[in-house]
Amino acid sequence: MAGQTAEDGGAQSGVLTYAGGGGPTILRILLGAQLRRLRVAKDVTREQAGYAIRASHAKISRLELGRVGFKERDVADLLTMYGVTDTEERAPLLTLARQANAPGWWHKYGDLLPNWFEVYVGLEEAASTVRTYEVQFIPGLLQSPEYARAVIMLVHGGASASEVDRRVSLRMARQQRLTRPDAPTLWAVMDEAVLRRPIGGPQVLRAQIDHLLEAVELPNVKLQIMPFDRGGHAAAGGPFSILRFPERDLPDVVYMEQLTSALYLDKLDETDHYMQVMDRLCIQAYSLAESRRFLEDLREELSG
Repeated sequence: MAGQTAEDGGAQSGVLTYAGGGGPTILRILLGAQLRRLRVAKDVTREQAGYAIRASHAKISRLELGRVGFKERDVADLLTMYGVTDTEERAPLLTLARQANAPGWWHKYGDLLPNWFEVYVGLEEAASTVRTYEVQFIPGLLQSPEYARAVIMLVHGGASASEVDRRVSLRMARQQRLTRPDAPTLWAVMDEAVLRRPIGGPQVLRAQIDHLLEAVELPNVKLQIMPFDRGGHAAAGGPFSILRFPERDLPDVVYMEQLTSALYLDKLDETDHYMQVMDRLCIQAYSLAESRRFLEDLREELSG
């Protein structure tokens, strides 16, 4: 989900810096991107690199994309192959390898998280901006506990009460970053249908709207509603999210969730297209002030 997508011979070999707190996912991505730069700069193929650490070229690709954990010995061997022999130059990369294998706060929920979503949680934790468009549910970062429980029950209706409680707890834990000093900007666009669908019943929906009205008071949360009367609009393909990171070396990531997997895009031409769509959605939707009034009116309507 990160790093350049073209084998470009002009890659630089300077050490990446990391300023955020996104846990192991973002650390793996940063280290993988740096190893790729070093490999390309030395004109080493993935096959050659894989041979050096007794692995396949496919594993080198996964390492460079940050999709798997690192063995410190493998990183040391690759650095030697790439000509990084100075102790002071190797030390921060080897330290990064150790840190990248440390579990994130969500590790305790590992039994509930499929691998493809665990990656997203790590990226979300590290993002400086999250922009999302939804057509069916309130975005997870804005769900009230009762609404989250109702959504979870739609998918995990046969789960035990304790498992459902833990799934709700995980969703609420993800939201805590919105109120921390390093909080990201969350900019959500929701189709009106999301707010017309009484997930959990009218009472849960009313409480959810109250929750949204509280959330938009946060300086880092923006919410816009796409009303029915706009007709067709830019995002005809369905819901998606775009994550942007404070580290300049990392590309934007577009995330699209499916029933049993997810799609991650990081190629510039793809992410730029989705960013343009998101920008058009924000123009077509109600403004921030209009969206707030819509929520207030809907809250009154549901109370009548």
